[in-house]
Amino acid sequence: MIKIAICDDEDSLIRELKMYLERYASETCMEFCFFIYHDGSELIEKYNAEYDLIFMDIKMKQLDGLKTAEAIRKTDSTVGLIFLTSLKQYVWRGYEYRAVNYLLKPVKYSVLKMELDRFFAVYNGKNEPYLSFSNDSGKHKVMYRDLCYAETYRRNVMLHFEQQKQVIYKNMKELSALLCSNTQFAQCHQSFIVNLSYIKGVDGLDLILTTKDRIPVSQPKRKDFMAKLTDYWGDIL
Repeated sequence: MIKIAICDDEDSLIRELKMYLERYASETCMEFCFFIYHDGSELIEKYNAEYDLIFMDIKMKQLDGLKTAEAIRKTDSTVGLIFLTSLKQYVWRGYEYRAVNYLLKPVKYSVLKMELDRFFAVYNGKNEPYLSFSNDSGKHKVMYRDLCYAETYRRNVMLHFEQQKQVIYKNMKELSALLCSNTQFAQCHQSFIVNLSYIKGVDGLDLILTTKDRIPVSQPKRKDFMAKLTDYWGDIL
């Protein structure tokens, strides 16, 4: 099931686009689920990190598509984004927010089909795992590969990325069950899980990361952890 959000303040365009998408789904034997919004502020308020693709008008009355895309990209770096516009001068600004492409209004089915074919050719080849979670700052969807390490934070866990940190409301045991089934992650300490691809070196009982962070390896876990790290490095060399 592909989850598609449509955000536009013109009901006639929404109906036409939805009709074209249903036609495409029928022709390709795909299954789409639609979520309709009439303004960027409504989309942000009700945002679902499980969306696969968003069609969004650039010009809307309350919160335009560019500002909406900026807000979305702060919490979801992976969702596909196709802008709808009748004004070509706004197109290049859309690429600042990693838009897949844009469609000029009125939308033509032949052009839409070409863009969907291109999007799904890439999308269907992606089987990368990700974390989807909510916290006080909003809803988030993050790829495993972007997570540097996780550490116990009070009764929850702090996720560390290269340029930000986010709290996930799970304990370390729960998160370990999610992450450590992936060979890219290993628990080096009771309070730390690390993405092995970010390890630059080992200094005694400290791991040195490419981000310049240092995190501990506990003595009881050191032997098993070093074996996993050696296997991982061996696989990628």
